[in-house]
Amino acid sequence: MPVVTDRRERRLIVWELVAVFGVSLGMSGVRALIRFLGLLTAPQALNAQTSVVLGSYAPDRPWLDLSLQLAGIVSGLMPVVLVGYLLVRGGESFATIGVDFRRFGRNVAAGLGIAAAIGGAGLLFYLASRALGLNTNVAASTLGDVWWAVPVQVLVAAENGILEEVLVAGFLLHRLRQLGVHDAAALAVSSLLRGSYHLYQGLGGFLGNVIMGVIFGRIFQRTGRTMPLIVAHTAIDVVAFVGYAALAGKVSWLPG
Repeated sequence: MPVVTDRRERRLIVWELVAVFGVSLGMSGVRALIRFLGLLTAPQALNAQTSVVLGSYAPDRPWLDLSLQLAGIVSGLMPVVLVGYLLVRGGESFATIGVDFRRFGRNVAAGLGIAAAIGGAGLLFYLASRALGLNTNVAASTLGDVWWAVPVQVLVAAENGILEEVLVAGFLLHRLRQLGVHDAAALAVSSLLRGSYHLYQGLGGFLGNVIMGVIFGRIFQRTGRTMPLIVAHTAIDVVAFVGYAALAGKVSWLPG
């Protein structure tokens, strides 16, 4: 991939990154840091506190809750639309960062394989981090007993997979390459950003997602494909949301 040398174009790329992450995951990282400071200054130990990933907006009004959940999913995907617009304006497309349906079956198989490896290791890392007092008790999903709980869990998982992998893996690493940033430095930026917006879970959530970011980012750098990462991330989150809701409080190894 040729490095952009025109000064004006380079400035525009930098401001693209500022704009995209300023209205999405970059600001989420700032908020997560503030929440993490709140965890550290709370009277309870870190592993005695709970962080909710997917919770109810109106637990006593199911239809209002569902409407808010769906609105949140659509809102969460708007930065992806912005990325698509910026790519097209620059003469590129989503296919430039490997977001397309070419080799669909292979992408799904690769994504599920990545999810199996990362998901199992991630669960063990979370349990160890919590036991060591480095992480909160993460309640993946606390939606009530409503008919739409599982569909929303799946949709939110897909939103997370699309949003994070398109922005943090595909778009960010692609633009940093265009700026001539060395792959190792770009990987560090992407991984630390991914960890930052998980700080609300504690140090375990931060470190676990930095490691995940290194693996996912390196896969993108080597293959130029984002689709397997979207599949993997979505699968991991589906299992986390649905599995937590089904097992929390029923098995001894998963804290309620």
